Amino acid sequence: DELVQIRLSDKYDNFYTCLEKAIVNVDKPLQEKIKAFLRNLETWRKEQEYLGLDELIWKIYLDTGYYNYVGLMPNGILRQANLKMLFQRAKQYEQNNFKGLYNFINFIEKLKLSSGDLGSAKIIGENDNVIRIMSIHKSKGLEFPVVFLACTGKQFNLNDLKQNILLHQDMGIGVKYIDYEKQIQYDTLSKSAIQEKIFTETLSEEMRILYVALTRAKEKLIITGISKDYEKEMEKLETQISRYSKCSGKINPILVKKYKKYLSWIMLVYFYNKTSISKIADLKVYTKQEAIDTFIESKKEEVDVILKLENYNVNNENLDKIDKLINYSYKYELATKIPTKTSVTKIKQMQINRIQTEEDETADFEDLVKNATNRAGIESKITLPKPQFLRNEDDETKLTAAQKGTLIHLCMQKLQEHKEYNLGEVKKLIENLQFSKIITKKEADNINPYKILEFTKSNIWKDLKTAKEVYKEKPFYINLPASKIYDENPDKIDENILVQGIIDLYYIDKNDNLILVDYKTDYVEAGKENELIEKYKKQLELYRQALEDALDRKVEKTYIYSVYLGKEILENIDKS
Repeated sequence: DELVQIRLSDKYDNFYTCLEKAIVNVDKPLQEKIKAFLRNLETWRKEQEYLGLDELIWKIYLDTGYYNYVGLMPNGILRQANLKMLFQRAKQYEQNNFKGLYNFINFIEKLKLSSGDLGSAKIIGENDNVIRIMSIHKSKGLEFPVVFLACTGKQFNLNDLKQNILLHQDMGIGVKYIDYEKQIQYDTLSKSAIQEKIFTETLSEEMRILYVALTRAKEKLIITGISKDYEKEMEKLETQISRYSKCSGKINPILVKKYKKYLSWIMLVYFYNKTSISKIADLKVYTKQEAIDTFIESKKEEVDVILKLENYNVNNENLDKIDKLINYSYKYELATKIPTKTSVTKIKQMQINRIQTEEDETADFEDLVKNATNRAGIESKITLPKPQFLRNEDDETKLTAAQKGTLIHLCMQKLQEHKEYNLGEVKKLIENLQFSKIITKKEADNINPYKILEFTKSNIWKDLKTAKEVYKEKPFYINLPASKIYDENPDKIDENILVQGIIDLYYIDKNDNLILVDYKTDYVEAGKENELIEKYKKQLELYRQALEDALDRKVEKTYIYSVYLGKEILENIDKS
């Protein structure tokens, strides 16, 4: 409607002139819009003189809010991707020594006249559920549930070794020797040496590429390769393996150099370690005819199941087969319901919930996993807190116990062992955190400085003053069997879970003992300290195991420091 009003100011002039004329005739709200638009236009005209084309386009997106606007329209993700692509095209345009907005607009106009197009943006991301075909180099840094590594029977490209002149960055130049009188040519020693060096480096690079290919799969890797005469090649391979024994527990390098295909290298590993590899990998060989027959079989027309059942001789045996097929239960179904990665906090919560679940005697392990994971927030919908930069004072009514605990952890992390603390110094520490914008005023007001001061009077703090090494807030990752986390038979759940966490404090004391400390802000009654140990027993075990695996040494003592009680509680480690 507003555009119609602007056009009515002059039916025959161009629209920009109509815009300028309409300021006099239209109502006030529209006048303000027109003035704002003309001000923006004038600003962009000045800015285009010194801004890069891509910067100008992005500034227009931000000034108008157009980028966010199209994101709310149907198919908004693709629309925003196209706007990003226009921004990228403008950047590339100026990198090719073409400058200016005027020239870029002419370029776009010529594309339109010639029926050309810049193409639509691609919005498929790394996590989209599609099949991807890519080279091994392109797959670096990516992971997929199932990976097919194809064409491993193809020989490496060694054409560079056949050149008359070879160059090497360290060894120099190598050429053929040509005797014109005798009409003969042969490789010089320098060329042979460089040829051997480049060959070795090429094989090393191919090994690294193969390693990348073999480590892209998270769940299943399928390797395919074609061999002209499989039986003959494998017979020759086994003969070579019997001739060259292992060197320092690895395949003999001489044997590795003899083969120039990924498939040959993989088969070398397979035959050298046949007993152990056969447990995790299957070797299947198909002839050409078998592959063709399998393909033809898969292309056969679908069977009319209803008609076939009507003509089927139904008896008890057949009914049992049908029942078995219909009610098939996947053996490792539980493995599909557990996370591949979790945190120590979620495991702790899961253990607490499991104790509650075990009170129901009818609950089986499957229900346990489902209930525990739901309570831990693994499968259930998680309500995320509003980001801090979007909060108003009205939003921040009261800090939760968990938020207060996090603030206490932060203050303890910032304490310096070489300093002597009193109440004034602790308050100054809190003020510095607020001044540095690490915490807000509301958060600073919710920190109890007496609890921080109490920690500086503890035995742990005295140990820290004389400790050889002190480490705070150290993140870790540890790969654990799921059966250990869920306390279940390994035959029922044969999977691993990557567990991540952060260790509050560990140090090496003056007697060279490794000490682990975990801060807890939970409410606990005096005399019932063991309840805190039992509650966090699994969590402490994970911290201890991660620390011992990483440092390859024993944790001598494990403490929980109770902020509420203001004392350290020693956990009794089972030495058995």
